[in-house]
Amino acid sequence: VSSAAAHPAGGYKKLFETVEELSSPVTAHVTGRIPTWLRGSLLRCGPGLFEVGAEPFYHLFDGQALLHKFDFKEGHVTYHRRFVRTDAYVRAMTEKRIVITEFGTYAYPDPCKNIFSRFFSYFKGVEVTDNALVNVYPVGEDYYACTETNFITRINPDTLETIKQVDLCKYVSVNGATAHPHVENDGTVYNIGNCFGKNFSLAYNIIRIPPLQADKEDPMNKAEVVVQFPCSDRFKPSYVHSFGLTPNYIVFVETPVKINLLKFLSSWSLWGANYMDCFESNETMGVWLHVAEKKKGRLLNIKFRTSAFNLFHHINTYEDNGFLIVDLCTWKGFEFVYNYLYLANLRANWDEVKRQAEKAPQPEARRYVLPLNIDKADTGKNLVTLPYTTATATLRSDETIWLEPEVIFSGPRHAFEFPQINYKKYGGKPYTYTYGLGLNHFVPDRLCKLNVKTKETWVWQEPDSYPSEPIFVPHPDALEEDDGVVLSIVISPGTGPKPAYLLILNAKDMSEVARAEVEVNIPVTFHGLFKRA
Repeated sequence: VSSAAAHPAGGYKKLFETVEELSSPVTAHVTGRIPTWLRGSLLRCGPGLFEVGAEPFYHLFDGQALLHKFDFKEGHVTYHRRFVRTDAYVRAMTEKRIVITEFGTYAYPDPCKNIFSRFFSYFKGVEVTDNALVNVYPVGEDYYACTETNFITRINPDTLETIKQVDLCKYVSVNGATAHPHVENDGTVYNIGNCFGKNFSLAYNIIRIPPLQADKEDPMNKAEVVVQFPCSDRFKPSYVHSFGLTPNYIVFVETPVKINLLKFLSSWSLWGANYMDCFESNETMGVWLHVAEKKKGRLLNIKFRTSAFNLFHHINTYEDNGFLIVDLCTWKGFEFVYNYLYLANLRANWDEVKRQAEKAPQPEARRYVLPLNIDKADTGKNLVTLPYTTATATLRSDETIWLEPEVIFSGPRHAFEFPQINYKKYGGKPYTYTYGLGLNHFVPDRLCKLNVKTKETWVWQEPDSYPSEPIFVPHPDALEEDDGVVLSIVISPGTGPKPAYLLILNAKDMSEVARAEVEVNIPVTFHGLFKRA
């Protein structure tokens, strides 16, 4: 008799089930009242195909990219989805097998080719995936689905059709870029990517893509590198997921999660190796925080250091009286975070899920405060003089500044992740509220609103319901920071006749305004945006 207990709401596994795309949009059943001012489209990306024939994808970051859209028009809602026609997807569908190696899944050579052709194929260079399953963002008048490699995929936000693949390497000197660019109100896009230069000289390049100009030329053609951050280790760049941006500064947090470049380059000739195998942790380096002046592209010669953590998402960064406030969602335990996201673990019984998760240290939302004006006479002192934070920054005799954070959110075995703010008005500026996804042992089971000043929280939660990242949409005539709605896709396989719905919450108190239910299951989505009509 097995002692393994299934989670009482084991329907969370529906988040990781393959689905079919839709030939045309379907009408959602609305309960409650959609605000009349809410007009436009919620666009989201995530994995939708978790196996090809008999070959499974092994990691959450490997499932093939599915683009989702909820359309809002005059109180009515429709839902549509299509697979992004990336090279990885098209070739997999054509050859009926996994053709391109993904983050945690190795693509085995074509069994029809003989050993000599397979051997020589190893010397044709690394075939990098273009599986654009993470996010979607605008450049000029165009929209791109993206992952974290050098390939982004232009899509039609109305029809969800794939238009073309774009290789960032052809425009700027980066070997990849994050799926979390900053998009300013004038349309300027900032992003960061690793750069593998000559003689293995590694750096992190900030790229800038200007808004659409009067000449209507593709802004990609005017992309440029504006700042280069140095790498702490010649052969091992850190994994970069996001970065901080204010009107005057760029903040890059260099973590101890490293990509072993020599292992990466050699792994492609090893049977069964993938991207995941090239990751390692160097906890002894701690974390280095780098700051550059945004307009001049000049690095500040200040050595900010703190103890080791792993980082996916910046919440927000802003300036205040000679300080930079950097709010982050942090994790401890690199191996746990990445290994746990294997689909075999996510599909395990609940006892196993909890057993693995409880080994890991507590995730936290933290505030770090970086002083910009340093006086050597203050050696040994805490340089932070802001009255509203307990974060400290101590100048040491070796001229490094040691940072200790203020914890702004910490729950018993709950992570506050996938943070979103009123970005258009408060991105890079002093702010009060952030919205996030509550992860219970890595299973999303609640939506949270956090007041970063008072640490007060508001929570939406229903039994057997698994929401996605909350997207804040401000009221067009908003006077207050939290005047608007929060949108989230909720999977609810066991609680009613409809397996999924789009949830609309009042952003002030997280109370339900309306929901739009659909007849189809919707797998996990990572990130997205609201495109106003």
